[in-house]
Parts: sequence; C-alpha cells; structure tokens
Amino acid sequence: MNDGDRGSGRAARPKRADARRNEETLLDAAASIFVRSGVEAPIRDIAAEAGVGTATIYRHFPTRADLIIAVYRHQVEACAEAGPALLASSATPYAALGRWINLFVDFLATKHGLAAVLQSDNTGFETLHAYFLDRLVPVCARLLDAAAGSGEIRSDLEAYELMRGIGNLCIGAEHDPRYDARRLVALVIAGLRLP
Repeated sequence: MNDGDRGSGRAARPKRADARRNEETLLDAAASIFVRSGVEAPIRDIAAEAGVGTATIYRHFPTRADLIIAVYRHQVEACAEAGPALLASSATPYAALGRWINLFVDFLATKHGLAAVLQSDNTGFETLHAYFLDRLVPVCARLLDAAAGSGEIRSDLEAYELMRGIGNLCIGAEHDPRYDARRLVALVIAGLRLP
C-alpha cells in the first residue's frame, strides 16, 4: 500500500504474504517469551526475540491485552493445524497424539496468563474460550479416534475430558520448580496405551 492509499476510506486489503510472515514471527517470539517468562514479560524482550523494535510491536498491538489475545489466537490456530499434519507425518497415530499434546501443553502455559490479563473483560475471555474449544476439541478427538482405531489406545476417553485433565495438571506449574506438569501429562498419555 502506498501513502496515498492511507485513510482513503477503501476497505483494507488482505495483508501481503511478507507482512503475515512478519506478524507470525512476532507472535511466535511473544509466545516463546510468554512460555518462559509469563505474559507480563517486558515488551523489549519480545522485540529482541523477534528481531524488531518495540515500536513495531506497539504498531501491531497497541496494548498488552491485544498482543496476548493475538498470541492466544495464533497458538490455537497452530495447534489446530498441527493435528492433521502430525497424523500425516508421524509413525503412528499414538505418536501424533503425543506430539500434539506437547504442543497443547506449551499453549496452556500462555493461556493461563491470559485469564489474569482479561479479568476485566469476562465477555472477551468467554469468547476466546469458546473459540479455543471449537477449534481444538475436534482436533484432539480426531487424534484420539485415529489412535483408538489403530488399536494403540483405549477408546473410552472424550477429547474434552482429556484436554481438561491436561489443563488441570498444568495449572500453577510455572510457579513451582519442584512440579513437572509435562512429566505428569506424559504419564497420562502413556496410561492411554493398550497392553
């Protein structure tokens, strides 16, 4: 878009491929920092991770809540897209399920910080939670069905039930160095296997 197009009242054009890639790089960097340092991490740390200036982040995301919501949505989409890709590329459906659950655990580390940031906007949080369920429960169900269909795991577990249990195992893990949620999640997934 050239400067003459700004503010002309025309509908916004879709982002260019390079602009989308740059935004994805920024969101990946923010997610990585949020997983390591929490959602209150300094914007300058995110900018350094992404290789941009802080002004670039503020230009795309004027508030911290805007950035966190964008990261949340980006991670939901990444998890949703990963499910079918992992099924296609993994040696077994059970292996795909395990790899997907690891991505889901990384996502949960960011998601837990979101609630605190959006407490003043309960409607916005509920909308995001519904989006999360709508996008990810079917992906988890497909992975569970594939693994059960191949005879690798038991077939009596619902996707929502598994995701909720994993979510509960991850609560507070970032504040207690003696607690390894990922290890417990791995035990749960191992417990699904049929002898």
